[in-house]
Amino acid sequence: MNHLPNTPPLEDGVWLPFTAMRGFLEAPMIFERAEGMHYITPDGRRVLDMMAGLWCVNAGHAHPRITAAIREAAGRLDFVSSFRMSHPGAFAFARRLLDAVPGMARAFFSNSGSEAVDTALKIARGYHRARGDAARTKFIGRAKSYHGVGFGGLSVGGIARHKRDFGPLLADVFHMPLPHDPAQRFLRDRPAAGDHWLAGLDDILAVQDPSTVAAIIVEPVTGSGGVYPPPIGYLEALRARCDKHGILLIFDEVITGFGRLGACTAAEALGVWPDIMTLAKGLTNGAVPMGATLVNSRVFDAYMQGPAGAPELMHGYTYSAHPLACAAGMAALDAYQLEGMFEASAAIAKPFAAALLGLQGAPHVIDVRHCGLLAAVELEPRPAAPGVRGAAVADACFADGVLVRAAGDTMVLSPPLVVTAAQVAQTVDAMARALRAIA
Repeated sequence: MNHLPNTPPLEDGVWLPFTAMRGFLEAPMIFERAEGMHYITPDGRRVLDMMAGLWCVNAGHAHPRITAAIREAAGRLDFVSSFRMSHPGAFAFARRLLDAVPGMARAFFSNSGSEAVDTALKIARGYHRARGDAARTKFIGRAKSYHGVGFGGLSVGGIARHKRDFGPLLADVFHMPLPHDPAQRFLRDRPAAGDHWLAGLDDILAVQDPSTVAAIIVEPVTGSGGVYPPPIGYLEALRARCDKHGILLIFDEVITGFGRLGACTAAEALGVWPDIMTLAKGLTNGAVPMGATLVNSRVFDAYMQGPAGAPELMHGYTYSAHPLACAAGMAALDAYQLEGMFEASAAIAKPFAAALLGLQGAPHVIDVRHCGLLAAVELEPRPAAPGVRGAAVADACFADGVLVRAAGDTMVLSPPLVVTAAQVAQTVDAMARALRAIA
């Protein structure tokens, strides 16, 4: 994707993720500062951030509570290992986090969503082995899902272009269909209930034998794959299938966690609880890298049956429960809870959706999907040139002072929870102008 340059040419050195490096170096997009809802370029131009960084800066940039907490923590305890030792902040943050996410009993800290997912998959297999059911090794993911870039997350993920260059991946991984009907477009609410949505899962279970399946992993709302809300009753039926067959249910809430759906988690907002949940991104408001894998008491207790002197889970990271990350996480929770950000997200979700649905009929727009403060505007690709139109629209919006993300020809939006109605209108106006200008 080519962006308009806003800085002098850069020297080579950094290799950026998910980036066409040669194109970036010809037209780099560089931000020097950020505050509130805006990024600021080196030449002082303010750009409205309608991506919350990368689905993560839910409280807005440079939030004073979080900034102050990181500064204080850095001067008090810069690092301590989590291998056979810890620090008070880890336990305080875990308790606050578990209080905010009912149904979960323990928090295992890592450094990213990718690590949180790989941790969840390992815990799932280990859980069954601890119970004497080591034959349960298979995983079921879902089409269009994104679960990070570790080999485990890539394996259960459902986006082909992410896997293409790195196989073979984990064996015994299967994928159920995305619960989406392309004929249903511009929906005002979630898709209607229907038994057919899980027919693909039933087929997999019939062939593979449910007694060999360790876990099913889904995003409650498909995020990076294009924002697909779950049909009404879908997650409830998925939970019931897992209960019936003794399969663990994993919710990847790296994107949906911390206010995207107007509650701390999508599980709370949608009323369906998993056995394992992964979190990252909004966990620290993106200020310090951190991931968390939460498990319910049933999963944790299964691990606690072995010899008392041996580690129950042979897994971990050097920076698990890093002191600065824990401080940032505590401050982020303070910001979300004390400043009413989840409630603000819930209040603006319907106006946000209504404004974007107003793009129906604009040039090239073939669908608008939304759930809470997540939305996707899908464009008709140019013939034989997929992704080009989406990139051009993103470039035009950036030139107009609004940052949106093009995932191929789908424009994805996930603004900070503090977004205002005026900023939503500014975004829709910029997109409408771009759509009219781009062939």
